[in-house]
Amino acid sequence: MLLEPAYSFIAIEGNIGAGKTSLAQKLSNDFNAQLVLEEFEDNSFLPKFYEDAKRFAFPLEMSFLASRFNQLKRNVLEPDMFNQYIVSDYIFAKCMLFSRITLDDDEYALYKRLFEIINLQMKQPDLLVYLHNPVEKLQWNISNRGRAYEQNISDEYLKNLSDAYFQYLHANEHLRILIIDCASLDFVNNEDHYNNIRELICKEYKPGIHNIKWLFE
Repeated sequence: MLLEPAYSFIAIEGNIGAGKTSLAQKLSNDFNAQLVLEEFEDNSFLPKFYEDAKRFAFPLEMSFLASRFNQLKRNVLEPDMFNQYIVSDYIFAKCMLFSRITLDDDEYALYKRLFEIINLQMKQPDLLVYLHNPVEKLQWNISNRGRAYEQNISDEYLKNLSDAYFQYLHANEHLRILIIDCASLDFVNNEDHYNNIRELICKEYKPGIHNIKWLFE
């Protein structure tokens, strides 16, 4: 019999190529949970941003802000009564992490004001799971999943995103945060790795950061 999670709203986060969607899909199947996946493939600004970041950064971030709010409002603030659990592959605060890197200072100041107004309505996850990967593994994953518009993402951009995530995590230690070092893991193809992660997610945690390192070596 599968273990059941201790929390009703679980969010999976991580850098580009960390495996967020893959893990969220597997967990939602096992937990019979409502699955919330970021709707990025329908965003027409995303390929344009990777071609000309300066020109398309602000419309990209604004479109993601609206999309994430509408999706989380629909699925988290107004949850399906037939699902006890919700598993999402992102958090709303992702808006601020990416926009701080991509936007100029004046654009970011405006964006932050809008975000803070909207964020007052949002629900925080009961458990935030952060998948940490070295840049080399992120690039390998990005290359192998084969999205054409992602193939020129720089190491520097991924490093800046990792730094932004860790700054956010350490500034929000009132949340329950589980950081899993995935450098040596393959939870997509290795069932033992996945089962161990699922077991960790089913445990109870006090608020704060809980680091899981080298667990499977």
